[in-house]
Amino acid sequence: MLTPVQDVYASLWESVKERNLLYYERYPGDISVVKRIVRILLNHPVKLLSGGNLTARRFLQLGLGLGGSPSAFASLHNLLSTALIGDGDDAVFSRSFLKHMDSVQPFDDHPIYFLLHESIYADGTNAPTDWAAHTVYERITKYPSEYSYQLTAKLNSDDRPTLFFGEMVFPWMADGDYAELSGLGMKLLARSLAQKSDWTPIYNIEKMRTALESGAAKAAAAVYVDDMYVDFNASMKVTRRGAPLEKCKIWVTNEYQHSGIRDDGARIFSKLIHMAKGSVGMPS
Repeated sequence: MLTPVQDVYASLWESVKERNLLYYERYPGDISVVKRIVRILLNHPVKLLSGGNLTARRFLQLGLGLGGSPSAFASLHNLLSTALIGDGDDAVFSRSFLKHMDSVQPFDDHPIYFLLHESIYADGTNAPTDWAAHTVYERITKYPSEYSYQLTAKLNSDDRPTLFFGEMVFPWMADGDYAELSGLGMKLLARSLAQKSDWTPIYNIEKMRTALESGAAKAAAAVYVDDMYVDFNASMKVTRRGAPLEKCKIWVTNEYQHSGIRDDGARIFSKLIHMAKGSVGMPS
């Protein structure tokens, strides 16, 4: 593991901010809508039919989808346009919006996502992941910060929009925000995994290096510059000269978001196969 988990999330928070700003450039009217929703939820969280609580922080987890597909921006905008009934901070949430919020977020139905998400970075390290995304967030919001939703929601200026979160998990998700995550057993398990410090290596770096250098295996990969979920610099570090995947051929592109394979899989897969075989000369 060449990039420590907290360094990964420090970079990903920046990527999430950039994706937020692109969203608000496309839908500037949503800046005030999001601020109003956050203010309402800060004062009055809403009990969902699932038993969970729609809090401001859970609402902001809608940002998980912002880099998931080319239609992600339009989908979020359409949802926000139906969220509130009434004017000002006395508005109420529509039934359709609350039903959507109860079903769109995956963590209750797929708790392993919550439990093991940060463990993908625990590659034989002797240090716990320790809620890395949350730890970094607390650090960057320790002083007045554009990342602080409590602060930006109160600002009338569109120059400081309230930022959605990205693909991150937080300890507070087991504090009632999600009903299925908030049982004592699930909460204790999540905390234990976050403090686990004896993770074994996920990959055998030397065997990977040897297989590629000897020609026993060939590899090619697409790296998306604007991927909101995978840190670009961390990806490039494992393919630079002297790194484990030095012999992996890399196609760096900003044509796609994280959903590249889903959106244009045949083209991407064909290109990578031909790169690995040497019939496509990339890198040039």
